[in-house]
Amino acid sequence: MEIIVFIPILFFSIVLHEFAHGLVAYRLGDDTAYYSGRLTLNPLKHVDYLGTIVVPLLCYIMHFPLFGWAKPVPINPLRMPSPRKDMGKVAAAGPAINFLLAVVCTLLLKGVILAQGVLGLELAEKLAVCLQYGMLVNVMLAVFNLIPIPPLDGGRIVTALLPVKTAVVYDQLFSRFGMWIVFALILTGGVKYILFPPAEFVFSLLSKIL
Repeated sequence: MEIIVFIPILFFSIVLHEFAHGLVAYRLGDDTAYYSGRLTLNPLKHVDYLGTIVVPLLCYIMHFPLFGWAKPVPINPLRMPSPRKDMGKVAAAGPAINFLLAVVCTLLLKGVILAQGVLGLELAEKLAVCLQYGMLVNVMLAVFNLIPIPPLDGGRIVTALLPVKTAVVYDQLFSRFGMWIVFALILTGGVKYILFPPAEFVFSLLSKIL
């Protein structure tokens, strides 16, 4: 039953993550995603069979936090005024929307708790479970994508912040093996040691709302 609730929430969160990338790129002058039909909330346009289906199922089977990714939105940095710095902004948009969704879920959860007398205990409990999952999924997605290893968003942000020469070396270092490192972290369980400390910190901040 848990997976039935988790997967739609994860899928919706991933789609909004990619949409945020495309929207910020569009606002910065790059219309590649728009003309590719990817500046849309249609989930079918964003499905990546590995990141949207296989990885979440693998995480569920191995009892890891559920996370994943969608098909990357096509972006052309050369269409932006400041390609390197603007790519950092585009990369940051994905985790930012997930953090925002986590905050929204927390606020709604607070509302459900306050209104449980009106909603009824059974409905309030079901809504609370869904919203708690929404908090968990979005915090984990944000933290996972902020791991500073290209091609994850965190790697793109680091590249945008580093001096040009250092950024080139950093990007070249991880461009070929970055995703393999991420897979190794997932398969060995090492990813939880990266995810849990910052995620727990974020949850402690969200808990103050409740």
